[in-house]
Formats: sequence, structure tokens, C-alpha cells
Amino acid sequence: MECELKQDLASEASSTDNSVSFPHVTAVASGWMLDFMFVSLCRSFKEGNFDAFNETLSVFEALFQSKYVKAAGHDEKSLICAFLARVMHGKQLDVLFEKDERVMPLMSAAVVWSSLENAVEDEGLFKEITGLLFVQAVAVCLEKGQRASASSVLKWFEKRHTYPRNLGIKLSTIVTKTDTYHPVLMSFSFKRLLETINSFLDNYLKKNPCDFLIKTATGFVQSSQNVMDSESVELQDSTVSEKQSETTQKNKKTKRKLLSTKLTEAWSPDTTKKPCVSLRRLSRSEVCHLTARKSLETSPLQNSEKCTEKKTRKKWTAQLDKYLQDGVKRHGQGNWSRILLDYDFEGRTGTMLKDRWRVLLKAHKVS
Repeated sequence: MECELKQDLASEASSTDNSVSFPHVTAVASGWMLDFMFVSLCRSFKEGNFDAFNETLSVFEALFQSKYVKAAGHDEKSLICAFLARVMHGKQLDVLFEKDERVMPLMSAAVVWSSLENAVEDEGLFKEITGLLFVQAVAVCLEKGQRASASSVLKWFEKRHTYPRNLGIKLSTIVTKTDTYHPVLMSFSFKRLLETINSFLDNYLKKNPCDFLIKTATGFVQSSQNVMDSESVELQDSTVSEKQSETTQKNKKTKRKLLSTKLTEAWSPDTTKKPCVSLRRLSRSEVCHLTARKSLETSPLQNSEKCTEKKTRKKWTAQLDKYLQDGVKRHGQGNWSRILLDYDFEGRTGTMLKDRWRVLLKAHKVS
């Protein structure tokens, strides 16, 4: 789409070469480019983008030097750009715009602004900016601690420009007292100056549209973007569909694996075998007994043998008593579970150990 638009523009340009003088076409095109740079300059000023402003200003100056642009008549816009440049550097007292080194940026801005009176429809707005330039030219000097420079600014305005007499008297008093926080300076602030100039720029651009090239470029970008977006959407859709199909196939394979009969049979529990899990230590005789006999609970004879075996295990021997005493010495009285882990008590539990210890205490066999 972008290539087609460029080809259309190229074909239109080639068709006009033979019917219209090229210098005339150059003048129109240069005027559009100058308008574009002018709008860009105003935007940078309003955003307070110092670097972008200076860069755009250099391009504007280069275009304005063309003989075709001068013939088209852009002097007013050039004056506005010169005015904005001086305000943009208003607080940099060492920046020079005039041959006279004593003329600081805001003083020079006041000179340029006086020549733009016809470009401002609102007379009140013109006077307001004039007063703000006057006050801020003095205020900036006071902020920098240059009281003598502030006095020179007052004298300079008095000789060269008309300004409200009452405002001049107040400023003279402020300079004498070096009162940088005076209400007049706070009211006529630099921020207010910028806001008022922005209002002037909005009104000027509304009355003098300079957006032909911007609108054309915007339409071109939008049309190109729409094509790119549609292609991107198609690519995303195709990618998503491919991923979905791959995912579906993977899910099908996964289901087949999960539902495999072989795996189910391999991992199914053997219900015919009953696991035996012991929470205590088993003696060798118990282990041999469990492995040799698989069905202790099913035979009455075996149940009787089990009871007989339990009765036999309840008889404490001298060796078992010694195990118990050694265990209490090592782990302390009451830690029966730990004692069970260290010695073979032939299947006895912690409760049995506790009961036997009580018997030994009563018999005074242990202390």
C-alpha cells in the first residue's frame, strides 16, 4: 500500500513537470515544509522541549533563506519564531540575539513582540504579554542576583518602549529593595508569560492554518498503518490457528496416553495384597513371622498363637530392664519413642515402657 501511494505521488509529480513551472512548484512545496516546521516549533515551545525547539528552529531558518519561500511571504511566521526563540532562552542572560551585549533575551523579545501587534487580534492579550515581558525581564535579573542589570533593564524600557507608568514605579521599588518575592513578581510570573503566549499561538494557528502537510502525512501514515495492522492481524490469526491445531493434536495425544490400557494396568494397585506398614521398630522374630505367615487375621489358631505371643512378649527380662535404664539415662524420662528406636524391646510400645519404669521405681530398682 505504501509503495502504491508513493508511485501515485511520483506519477502526479511527473505529470505536472511539463504543465507547471518547477520554481512555482518548489515555492509551494517549500511553503508547506516551512508551515510544517512552524507548527512543529510551536508544539515544541508549548511542550517546553528545549532540544527539539532548537533543532526545529535551525531547519526553519535554513528553509526560510530560500528565495522561493521569501517570495511566498512568511515574514510574520519568521517573526513569531524569532520571538519564541528569545522567550525560550529568556532565563539565559548570557545568550545574545542583538549586537548590543546589554540587550538580554527577554528585552529582545519585547522588541520583536512590538512588531507583531498586527498579528494579534486581541488587543488585551497583546498588552498583557507586553507587561509580562517587561516584568520578567527585570525579575530574571533579580533571580540571578544582578541588581544592577535589573536597574539597566528598567532604564532601557523607559527609553525605548511604552509601558504602564504605575508598573514601572512598582518595579523600581522592587529593584531598590531587591524583593524577589514581591506580589507583583509572583503575579506576573514566567509561567504566566508562557501560558499567555500559548494562548496567542492557539489563536494564531486557528486563524492561519498551517497543517496541510501535517494532514497529508497523517493520512498517509494512517493508511499505511491500517495496511500493516490488517496484515499483522492476518498473520496473528494464522499463527493462532496453527498453534490451536498443534495444541489440539497435542491434547489428543496426551489423552490417548492418559487413557492407555497398558499404563492403567501397569499402575493399578494390586488389591489382592494387603500392605503392612509398621510405625514402630520390629524385632527379627516379628519380621520372620510376618514374612512366613501371610494371613494372620484369617485363622483362629493363628489368632490364638498371636495372643500367646503377645503374652510371652509382656514378660520383662533383666536385659530389657537394662535397655530401659540405659535409654532413660541417654534421653531422659518420658522420651519413650526415642528409647524405642535405640533398643529392641521385642515389640513393646512407649506406654509399656512407661508402665515398666513405674514398676521399677516402686520396687526401688531405679532412682
